[in-house]
Amino acid sequence: MYENILIEYRGQIANITINRPNQLNALNKTTISELHSCFAELNVSTSIRVIILTGSGERAFVAGADIKEFADFSSSEAEKLAAEGQSLLFSFIENMSKPVIVAINGFALGGGLELAMAAHIRVASTNARMGLPEVSLGVIPGYGGTQRLAHLVGRGKANEMIFTAGMIDASEALTWGLVNYVVEPQNLMIKTQEIATKIIQNSATAISSAIACINSNYKDGVDGFQTEIREFGRCFGTKDFKEGTTAFLEKRKANF
Repeated sequence: MYENILIEYRGQIANITINRPNQLNALNKTTISELHSCFAELNVSTSIRVIILTGSGERAFVAGADIKEFADFSSSEAEKLAAEGQSLLFSFIENMSKPVIVAINGFALGGGLELAMAAHIRVASTNARMGLPEVSLGVIPGYGGTQRLAHLVGRGKANEMIFTAGMIDASEALTWGLVNYVVEPQNLMIKTQEIATKIIQNSATAISSAIACINSNYKDGVDGFQTEIREFGRCFGTKDFKEGTTAFLEKRKANF
């Protein structure tokens, strides 16, 4: 079905693997388009509750964008590339109604780290290395990296990482809050599946509302508190709220 990605279903969890190991899973136009199509389909699926994204092989999650595709672009072409990429994939993932967990195996550089930061939860293997090296090429991150990195690690650390074009290891990424967990490579998918399994025990509609509320805090001109109030009220009109409160009162486990 797809040229550059693989999909595996485990109950209510979908595992997506970017499958370009010879290119260290670099993001090219085809891969971005395929990922968008796959995420869009899963976002409206009634059978999938959580999505896990990783890269094939042991060397890299995604080692950046495929530079040869845009090395000769003009300024206007570059702006269009960034705008379309953010809309199709990076912002799309961030604003999905279903949680996306990224399993970072090996290098997550440039567009690869930007892709990981667009997800809701990040788990890294001990051999992971992360960075935004774009300034070493005379350009800056264009897929939301300057914004999301600062949100996650703070302005000072984001400045350092971007200005130096350096990499940090998994341990430092954990210290700065760039990733949620660090595990041995053989436990990477086990840990992400464990988190996903915990998530699907809870209300899908409530989680969707929570994503909208959390994201609203980072959007200009949006009052996150008002978003929370609106989504809180919306939850009361759902079947999940009725099931959750009934189960609590009946002292049983809710069946969402």
